[in-house]
Amino acid sequence: MIIPVINEGERIARLLARMSKLGIARRADILIIDGGSKDGSLEPALLSEHRIRALLVKTGPGKLSAQLRCAYAFALSEGYDHLVTIDGNDKDDPEAIERFIGALENGSDFVQASRFVTGGQAENTPKSRDLAIRLIHAPLLSLSSGFHWTDTTQGFRGYSRRMLQDSRLAVFRDVFSGYELLAYLSHRAPKLGFRCVELPTIRRYPTGETPTKITAIRGNLTVLSVLFKACLGCYDTSASSP
Repeated sequence: MIIPVINEGERIARLLARMSKLGIARRADILIIDGGSKDGSLEPALLSEHRIRALLVKTGPGKLSAQLRCAYAFALSEGYDHLVTIDGNDKDDPEAIERFIGALENGSDFVQASRFVTGGQAENTPKSRDLAIRLIHAPLLSLSSGFHWTDTTQGFRGYSRRMLQDSRLAVFRDVFSGYELLAYLSHRAPKLGFRCVELPTIRRYPTGETPTKITAIRGNLTVLSVLFKACLGCYDTSASSP
């Protein structure tokens, strides 16, 4: 169980408390990958209380994708066969984690959370973001990948070891620094024949607050640029044989 964080304040404390109530630490080891928090939110007492197995701190360049690469590398080196990631900002309901683990244990390679499939729920999603996902992000990745995605910007996902280690994906390249890795995997994994599935989840934005690291103009333009590059195959490796 991987949780990427950076300056999440009380949000990460709330998420860990919810996970503890669900007994997640009895089902999976919990790893936190910190991108350089300065807010004191990851105190040792909090980590001990919620049975966090490891706190990793990324010190090199890059943002989210660099954090994820660090966490994936550690988890794979420790011998884990399945990885589930959930954002540390407490927008996702951890109740679904058990179902993610079950899907991976039953043979799925890529499990994507979706608030838009039957059984899913979106609360207080900013209208601009809702429309961008439904009308641009998910449709373009569906078209490029050949798999029908409905919710492609979420970091609540699950991956198999065999997928992350596949040389045709090559997920540990330095080109994956910001938000590239999430869009790339949604584009590339189905094309390579990995078993993909979306599971219904609940994603709640707090009233009057939008906890996100994506800024209104520059950040959204970056996300769109990454999306177009992923769909055009700009991050694909040259290898394509099964």
